[in-house]
Amino acid sequence: MSDESEDGVTRRTALVGGLAGAAGLAALAGSAEQRAGFPGERMPVVFIPHGGGPWPFVELGFNDKPGLTALADYLRSLRSVPKTAPRALLVISAHWEEAVPTVMTSARPPMLYDYYGFPPASYEITWPAPGHPQLAERVRELLGAAGFQTATDSHRGYDHGTFIPLKLTYPDADMPTVQLSLKQGLDPAEHLAMGRALAPLRDEGVFIIGSGMSYHNLRAGFGPRTQPIAEAFDAWLRETATLEPKERDARLARWDQAPASRLSHPREEHLLPLMVIAGAAGADHGTIAYNGTFMGTRLSAIHFA
Repeated sequence: MSDESEDGVTRRTALVGGLAGAAGLAALAGSAEQRAGFPGERMPVVFIPHGGGPWPFVELGFNDKPGLTALADYLRSLRSVPKTAPRALLVISAHWEEAVPTVMTSARPPMLYDYYGFPPASYEITWPAPGHPQLAERVRELLGAAGFQTATDSHRGYDHGTFIPLKLTYPDADMPTVQLSLKQGLDPAEHLAMGRALAPLRDEGVFIIGSGMSYHNLRAGFGPRTQPIAEAFDAWLRETATLEPKERDARLARWDQAPASRLSHPREEHLLPLMVIAGAAGADHGTIAYNGTFMGTRLSAIHFA
């Protein structure tokens, strides 16, 4: 069983209509004065591991039960990371790439089951969170000001890089959410720049989440055989994330020079959400908020605040 084919193109895609209500769809204010009026503190930015396929909502026979339980508990705890409840979420998922950064604009996004070969219950999971067209437009505004061409998608649904972890974090699906794609080519410097452009959202009540994995090699799999590889790369990643921001970003831009880099990420789409998060972090220092295992293979989550 696997989330996607070897060339990164999903083999099974299923869309079902979203059931999202209008709750939480109050517009992100349009003027600078209104945006500055968000009463809470600056939002953190986080990079999270989203696990595998429909886990943990369908029994898949995965081993490493203590590790899986710890990851699920961490994702549930993510809701308490912002000191003030956010107005909305912006999620950069490893499971969406476009020629230019693209945002979902539907007010009621459907579900996108971008995995294949799992039990039927895997295609019945729902997470009917509302979208936020105003936030989508604000994302385009900020990226455009930084020189990025952008696009919109009014039909795409939440992929499992979003709905699986956030069904644990926000089980009531009451938090307006927008997904932003990666940019094809997967240039780490470009994604760091995307994050820098999006940083003002942190002062506008938007909780930015990068959803990927610090290890992702489906061909090699997970377990004892790959554990030393994942340990070597994850140790480098943890060290890098906690460096001074300038050095951190420089090392992330050269991530493929790290120990076991291409053995951990033959294709880097699951690492690139971290680049966006690090860019949005600006001068904030990283902390390792979670360090555990998924089927015996080392994973980390990184927070910046």
